[in-house]
Amino acid sequence: MSANYKRVLIKLSGEALQGDQGYGISPSTLETFAGEIAELQRMGVAVAIVIGGGNIFRGVAGSTAGMDRTSADYMGMLATVMNGIALQDAIERLGVPTRLQTALEIKEVAEPYIRRRATRHLEKGRVVIFGAGTGNPYFTTDTAAALRAMEVQAEVILKATNVDGVYDCDPRTNPDAKRFERLTYLDVLSKNLRVMDSTAISLCMENDLPIIVFDLNQAGNIKRVIEGEDLGTLICPNPK
Repeated sequence: MSANYKRVLIKLSGEALQGDQGYGISPSTLETFAGEIAELQRMGVAVAIVIGGGNIFRGVAGSTAGMDRTSADYMGMLATVMNGIALQDAIERLGVPTRLQTALEIKEVAEPYIRRRATRHLEKGRVVIFGAGTGNPYFTTDTAAALRAMEVQAEVILKATNVDGVYDCDPRTNPDAKRFERLTYLDVLSKNLRVMDSTAISLCMENDLPIIVFDLNQAGNIKRVIEGEDLGTLICPNPK
């Protein structure tokens, strides 16, 4: 099958990289995800990735424990850079050229984020990983994903999670949780569905950027979504 999308941004949580070990980076999970990204690149899909850092350090948790929120958020940003370096290495070991760009300037390990350069990398068939969120405290990597997707003119945000879509409550604690197949942005905001933060959802709504929420743990799901298979939950202006 051919790809339904030619340029996508994948939002990957840090927790997705920890696999079953509960903390840090699982080598097998990292290799599996890198393999799926390499397959997309071979299909001719331009792939950008925004990665979280919750498997190493979460800024909100740090501030809750008494740390200054700004300091905690900067630590969270550095955690995303660590994940980005690991992911870049895994993808490049499969022969796919990859660039890591960061909103915080760390020239020794990554390029500074420059929109035109990122777009050029994508045009040349390179995978681009965006680290350090937006570079500002109080903004999540969800917001960074929405912002970067619009800046590089991605057609869709693919939010890879540990559940198979958006539910009305947590399916891991409530077996009667209902999964939504289609939602509008306003549905997400009004129902307080915590799939992405409200700033990210509002940015996508203002720019009609669709979001597909799907299960990363099922092998091959990223390719299936790219090929147009009806997986997970679609968030868009008109779900009909």
